[in-house]
Amino acid sequence: MSISHFIKEQILLPRLRRAGCMVVYDPEHRYRDQCLSLAGDQVVVVDASEGGIEAREAALKALVEMGKPEPAVEGVLIYVPARKPDTDEAMQVDPFSIYSKCGAVFPQDDGDEYLSLCLRARPDHTTEIRKAFAATPSGPAFSVIDAIGGGASWPHLRSALGVESGREILTVLLVPNEKQAAELKRQEGWSDEAREFLRATLSMTVKTRGKTWSPLADELWRFVLFSEFVFDLPGALPESIKGVPHAPVEARPVVEDVCERLRNDPRWRSAYIERAETIEAELDLQKQCASIEDLGERDTFPFEERTYLSVAIKGITKGDLDAARKVLARHKNSVWLGKGESQAQWELVRSGLNLIEACDDYERQLPNRARTQADLIDFYVTTLREVDRLHREFEQAVGEFIDPHDMMHEVIQQSRQRYRRLAEKVQTIFMKHLALSGWPPAERLANAETFDRFVGSRLKDSGRRVAYILVDALRYELGVALEKMLAEDGPVELHAAYAQLPTITPVGMASLLPDARSQLTLSTESEALVPKLGGVAIANVGARMDVLRRKFGDRFSEMLLGDFVRRNTQIPATVDLLVLRSTEIDSQLENNPETTLGLIPSTLKFVRNALHKLKGMGFNDAVIVTDHGFFLNAQADHGDVCAKPLGKWAVNAHDRMLLGTGNEDSNNLVVPAERVGIRTNAPQAALPRSMAPYSSGHLYFHGGASLAEAVVPVLVARLDSGQQAVVSRSSVELSYRNGTTRITTRVPVIEVALNSDDMFSRDVSVEILLEAQDAKGRVVGEPRPNVEVNPATHTITLKPGDRKQIALGMDREYEGKFVVKALNPTTLASFFILTLETDYTV
Repeated sequence: MSISHFIKEQILLPRLRRAGCMVVYDPEHRYRDQCLSLAGDQVVVVDASEGGIEAREAALKALVEMGKPEPAVEGVLIYVPARKPDTDEAMQVDPFSIYSKCGAVFPQDDGDEYLSLCLRARPDHTTEIRKAFAATPSGPAFSVIDAIGGGASWPHLRSALGVESGREILTVLLVPNEKQAAELKRQEGWSDEAREFLRATLSMTVKTRGKTWSPLADELWRFVLFSEFVFDLPGALPESIKGVPHAPVEARPVVEDVCERLRNDPRWRSAYIERAETIEAELDLQKQCASIEDLGERDTFPFEERTYLSVAIKGITKGDLDAARKVLARHKNSVWLGKGESQAQWELVRSGLNLIEACDDYERQLPNRARTQADLIDFYVTTLREVDRLHREFEQAVGEFIDPHDMMHEVIQQSRQRYRRLAEKVQTIFMKHLALSGWPPAERLANAETFDRFVGSRLKDSGRRVAYILVDALRYELGVALEKMLAEDGPVELHAAYAQLPTITPVGMASLLPDARSQLTLSTESEALVPKLGGVAIANVGARMDVLRRKFGDRFSEMLLGDFVRRNTQIPATVDLLVLRSTEIDSQLENNPETTLGLIPSTLKFVRNALHKLKGMGFNDAVIVTDHGFFLNAQADHGDVCAKPLGKWAVNAHDRMLLGTGNEDSNNLVVPAERVGIRTNAPQAALPRSMAPYSSGHLYFHGGASLAEAVVPVLVARLDSGQQAVVSRSSVELSYRNGTTRITTRVPVIEVALNSDDMFSRDVSVEILLEAQDAKGRVVGEPRPNVEVNPATHTITLKPGDRKQIALGMDREYEGKFVVKALNPTTLASFFILTLETDYTV
């Protein structure tokens, strides 16, 4: 089809038929013949180039005729050899603008420009068309456009590949499927046609003399990817690689479109990654482009992504957070995030930037939100606790990131120092309020009141069954994360409580017993602190459980939370109070805080699973409590300790509080013990004014008084509400590298997809838990920190149509077959199972 025929039949005539009246503005006199040829018995064409007054009269007469009940004409086209008016003033001057308001106008937008029309008419020859326009700024003649391609339609390629458009042919030549590859082997004649096609489409001169697909594909991949790299490069190419063949700038839209398709389509992403890595190595691009600072916006090759990562790191370390955020936003969907190692790098930068920005924001708010103890506590429980969450997530990312080149050292130091600066500012204000107002805060929930208020009161109702879940070291921000997770399964309330000092496990757990607010005392005996309830020592788990056993008899039972979840445990019907205990968070962080933060989600998962099980057993309520919070001290230097005040101190509570007698100084607050809620035979309590312990080496600590240590959550979940979670009819699918069954990296990236054909499920999100398990069901791989992974629960939330790349961190000691399961995080039922096997080279 000629360009003239295309414009007349595909553009002008359909628009005129739809509108009835149309004005064509044509300052170049390019479309006059096409317009005049539309005249006929039913179409009036008014040519304004032959006389202004006559044309106006003819146009008005034709429009009046069209307005009659039975008009003699069906359309009026007014041809105006002038530029379309683009302002209100110009339209007032133009006598024909009123007709365009009655109907349609040409050109209507950028899509009606001559170049756009030519590209639409001949989509398989875009590069040659753009070259013709570049050579003729006013636009080439119709005959030039008609001559492009010589009528070529690539019959052999269309037959062999089973596709129609030029861009589809180009894509398939790069990544044919099995059927297409077989046809290329079987059929003859396509090779010469492919060479002509690539010349017409990309201005590529194929150099290989081979007639098979493989050598042609190698050359085409190099040509296309290097062309995109050149187009995106803001500056000049280095001299050493200027001779590498690449497409002219006119082919840029085609090249960029095809590259985007290859990167974004899951079917081709792995092939793209493999080819790009090979081409980068062949051309030695990282070395050749080492002096280039700005590589543009597209990370065609992996070395570009590393360069952009360096820019983001520099932004953080130099204080240019906007630059770092811009890079992160630009590359959040990068194809290179499909490599697990790359995800870990970017996640560390992202979490560090989030932490720094949050610290800056909260520090600005601090003066106006910390005037009283109540103000500061409210600030913490509403928003300030978020900085603790972000810091924990950052330290988790640090712990799971292996940095052989030490490239993240400055990011880690900068982020930690920024958090520590805010933490110290907050602590200074907190301790001033503590000295004036004491502890626990007046008219607020003391942790020692928790049992009586939330458990004892419920057990007074006959037949009401309550689970009392004691989670060691569940600090407030973790309670917030747990509340969000449990709220998906049923009603749950979150309360802020204020821990018994000193914030150590024997004291905190004792404060969670009945009548603790009135009967709990602490006795200093042989440099040890012994909690007593009603004068009876309760220094260990057995003694504390005996208190409940004596009070409730066969109505009471207790066990470890993990055992309850994992085992098929039968709870007698007589049991109204079931205590479930978890010490994992505290014990793991005490032993190895640098690498065990990632295990916290396991405890939260157990709590959720336990509630599901309790509901099935007929329990009415679950009350989830803790003994104390904690502070992550990873940013501490060796000399970052607080000197003990002078005096005789009988007890040292985890290097964060002293009990005895002594003198206050600039580093320590010394107050009467009862002033901070401690009933003891020691007259005074001493606490560091800073977030430093009394000895070095504490990367994780609790025991003292700070918001992170002493503000704790209490969660009350209703298990008998009858509320049902929304059920989605969507299906979860897992895949790995287009069906590959062997992993060669310890950070494999699994694609998780949620599909749905149910229109009523399209707005229903699905939460899944992703785990790699061996044949015995032991977890050998879990999601690495990622923007798509909830750091507190390790769950992933999907909506129908979502496809997410999730990196799994595999157990470094495990090799062999395993399955990746997409699980319901509440019931642990499987949505999908993917079978894989390790194939590590080292």
